[in-house]
Amino acid sequence: MLGSLSLLAATPFAFRSFLPSSSNNRSLSSGTNHQIAKQLATESGRGSQKLLRLHVFPVYRRVSYGSPISAVMIDDSSTITTSEENTQNIGILDIDSALRPFKDHFQYRIKKFVDQKNLFENYEGGLEEFAKGYLRFGFNREEDGIVYREWAPAAQEAQVVGDFNGWDGSNHKMEKNEFGVWSIKIPDSEGNPAIPHNSRVKFRFKHGDGVWVDRIPAWIKYATVDPTRFGAPFDGVHWDPPPSERYEFKYPRPPKPKAPRIYEAHVGMSSSEPRINSYREFADDVLPRIQANNYNTVQLMAVMEHSYYASFGYHVSNFFSVSSRSGTPEDLKYLIDKAHSLGLRVLMDVVHSHASNNVTDGLNGFDVGQSSQESYFHTGERGYHKLWDSRLFNYGNWEVLRFLLSNLRWWLEEFKFDGFRFDGVTSMLYHHHGINMPFTGDYNEYFSETTDVDAVVYLMLANSLINNILPDATVIAEDVSGMPGLGRPVSEGGIGFDYRLAMAIPDKWIDYLKNKNDEEWSMMDLSCSLTNRRYTEKCISYAESHDQSIVGDKTIAFFLMDKEMYSGMSCLIDASPTIDRGIALHKVGASSNVRGLSHVSFMSCHMIHFITMALGGEGYLNFMGNEVTRYIFCLFVQFGHPEWIDFPREGNGWSYEKCRRQWTLVDTDHLRYKFMNAFDRAMNALDDKFSFLSSTKQIVSCTDEENKVIVFERGDLVFVFNFHPENTYDGYKVGCDLPGKYRVALDSDAWEFGGHGRVGHDVDHFTSPEGIPGVPETNFNNRPNSFKVLSPARTCVVYYKVDESVEETNGINVISVSEKLEMDASEQKNAEESAILVDHGDKENPQETNDRDTASFDEELQKDGAKQESIEEPAASVLDKKIVGSKLDEPEAEEMEDRTLDD
Repeated sequence: MLGSLSLLAATPFAFRSFLPSSSNNRSLSSGTNHQIAKQLATESGRGSQKLLRLHVFPVYRRVSYGSPISAVMIDDSSTITTSEENTQNIGILDIDSALRPFKDHFQYRIKKFVDQKNLFENYEGGLEEFAKGYLRFGFNREEDGIVYREWAPAAQEAQVVGDFNGWDGSNHKMEKNEFGVWSIKIPDSEGNPAIPHNSRVKFRFKHGDGVWVDRIPAWIKYATVDPTRFGAPFDGVHWDPPPSERYEFKYPRPPKPKAPRIYEAHVGMSSSEPRINSYREFADDVLPRIQANNYNTVQLMAVMEHSYYASFGYHVSNFFSVSSRSGTPEDLKYLIDKAHSLGLRVLMDVVHSHASNNVTDGLNGFDVGQSSQESYFHTGERGYHKLWDSRLFNYGNWEVLRFLLSNLRWWLEEFKFDGFRFDGVTSMLYHHHGINMPFTGDYNEYFSETTDVDAVVYLMLANSLINNILPDATVIAEDVSGMPGLGRPVSEGGIGFDYRLAMAIPDKWIDYLKNKNDEEWSMMDLSCSLTNRRYTEKCISYAESHDQSIVGDKTIAFFLMDKEMYSGMSCLIDASPTIDRGIALHKVGASSNVRGLSHVSFMSCHMIHFITMALGGEGYLNFMGNEVTRYIFCLFVQFGHPEWIDFPREGNGWSYEKCRRQWTLVDTDHLRYKFMNAFDRAMNALDDKFSFLSSTKQIVSCTDEENKVIVFERGDLVFVFNFHPENTYDGYKVGCDLPGKYRVALDSDAWEFGGHGRVGHDVDHFTSPEGIPGVPETNFNNRPNSFKVLSPARTCVVYYKVDESVEETNGINVISVSEKLEMDASEQKNAEESAILVDHGDKENPQETNDRDTASFDEELQKDGAKQESIEEPAASVLDKKIVGSKLDEPEAEEMEDRTLDD
């Protein structure tokens, strides 16, 4: 327990820290895997991570502010009475009673949050005005001139230098105010700005020992480097293009989706050529692929300028600058606007957990031995991350708050990003940064003297600001610890994120792929790992992201198929057992060791990604390229590359060979990569049609260890996963909620997904009642109805309930998922064939089929001129009628609670 409020108030500095998110081995040493957030369900005395019921709470109202911005750093106690009133009713304690022993902790951090907001109101005009620091600091146009301001309290003298004055600052000396802010106004010259657009500038200052140093301005909006020299120093660039050269946004932000289906991407390595790709090339060439595969969100990595390319963008040097390797700020705006025109939202991978240790190019260069209160960072060991070799922010510092909060507003308003994925949140939340910390789910691990309350308050302020500026923003936390309340509103005492990344899931797949034979896979263990999350806090599930693909690791597909990724992916030869298995598990789920890898790898990839998507969270993420060669051990496989990622570095001769995406693999018709891409597209189309990811109805009814089968319902879809390497089950009985007629919605074994076409899609499955209505223990697997299916080995098949009232209505146009995809794809020159088909109706009554205006898969292919002789029947069928998960009553909610997250 954190301790009493009086103790905390007496020693506030004891609770400020920074923490390395164990999900990121940013040092590239990859010595240890990240700690798995087990979130175990423990006894109530220790705290519980079991499912929690939904609750409704009031929210803070927005306040209008008008007072000017100042650089004041003040400790004011005048708001204590007001803040105490806000800490009496803490909503999060009503959601989870096991948090009540930590009420003092929540009161303390809420008080600090409210007090800080009140200080902003009193001295800065409010939180939103405070976050407009970029309009005051750095270079800004003000009446007949350019005003430059920089916070550098330790500097003794300061000048601005650059191309405009021949790098001689003697005539451009700056003045310092009482808050350590240096400023200068440079009048226009003959009506033109004294500092030309796109010219180089630096901040020159003298520190205590009399030494003069040049630094890139902290708020610089663009920085460049000599592209022909590795390790060359960066230059700050004054970016103020004339109106004719500024990019003007043309398209509105797309609405917030019910569930984000996220395509994580790195622009620089998105080219098929061994070079750095540009923002405009990514917009024109890659975004259409992402849209064609039915993602609704793009998450961009490495946007903020970073001097070391191989840091993957996580050692940020210039926080307001667009990475110049891929283009200019205007080019990035083009990319985001193009994404919006395609209906894609764009999230930014924001790094506020640490900063580059680089002195010459980065923010660290302003640290010249001053105290922590006069620096962006903590001093001593507290200000240095020993695993990441980077600097750690002092989140209790007024100007650090201005800098970071303004940074968020800058990216939202200047570039129209739709939200953020916060990197390294675990590193921020705790003084130990998560290093060597095996989180077990004990609440004492989250709320104690090890918690960095200053960082927690910063994140609460950040999420409040983001929601005030853009209420539809999507904000995701990369946290491996599983801190309770991270994904609850600030108004309840939570930290305010919309989602957290389900980081334990990829670790589970890595463990299974590396260490277990197919026969050793536990259906209960997999099910519990995928569903083990706090019910009231949403998660983004993923089987692999960029973290699983860096040098030394492999993608899931590469793990499953190994060297046969190079030799066995041609459709012109029969698939080997290894390739067959790999595609199957890539679709469904994977399992194998080196010995098993040679036996069925292809289908495994489908299964792993799909069960992760369907059961693991309220949103889904895939890394660029992994849709083609899916799964854990090698970033970027989907549309592009089956191997690992290796950035140019001294150890590989500065090669770009493995820092790109081989899009030709999926574009080549005779290669099997197209099957994985087609299934990826179909997975997303299924959610687009049935919205199962956003459904709160999630019930695992069967974990059959003997037969290696998992059956569950998400919304009103019924999912049947058969992980057995050999056994096919005819007449396998599955439970369901609603009575009626069920048909195939998606089938991983279909020909177009590289399967064997064993499941008939024109078969009607009628339910039978089970046991006594309303008495679950008398039902089949606690489900009131059941039906029987054919379940081939290593496949997943999804069933939807037919709306017979629609089916019986003549003249109704039933549009299939594939038809929808074809219409979308017609606008994209690189769009591929659709993967999910409309139901073909009663084959004995073709007239009824014609009346419903259906189209077969073969007809679809003929339209595209891409008919394949190997395809003999449609892959799946989906009616255009959405099936919405019914709201659970209390008994059903309790049943779901017990079945889905009970350890």
